[in-house]
Amino acid sequence: MAYRTVKQPGEAELVIKRSRFIGRCFPVADEQEALRLLEQVRRQHWDATHNCYAYSVGVSGACARYSDDGEPSGTAGLPMMEALRRSGVTDALVVVTRYFGGILLGAGGLVRAYSAAAAAAVRSAGEVEMRECV
Repeated sequence: MAYRTVKQPGEAELVIKRSRFIGRCFPVADEQEALRLLEQVRRQHWDATHNCYAYSVGVSGACARYSDDGEPSGTAGLPMMEALRRSGVTDALVVVTRYFGGILLGAGGLVRAYSAAAAAAVRSAGEVEMRECV
C-alpha cells in the first residue's frame, strides 16, 4: 500500500491586514510526535495570539485532530485540516501561528488566511510517496 506524506519540515509566512501568519508543516510518525512538535512551536511562539493546528496520522489518516486555539469556532483548525486533506498527505502536522495585527479579518477572512498559510506550508515541505516493502 502506498501513501503520500511530507518530505521535510516546511515553512511559509503570510501577512494579511497586518496580521502575521506563520505556517509550519512537519512529517510525523505518530500522534505523540505531533504533540511534541506542537509543544515546541508553542514554546517558541509563546507570545503569539494563536497557535492553531491540524494533524493527520496513519495511512488513511485514521488519527486526525485539529484546534482553533481560541479563534472563532471553525475558522482555523478545520480549514487547516481541509488543506491537509486536499493536498493528499498524511503523517503530517501543520501549525499556523498568528500574531494579531490590530485589524479584525472576520470569519471568512480567517478561514482564507489559515487555509492559505497551511497550504503554503505543505507545499514548502514537499511531498514524497511511501510504499510498503515486503
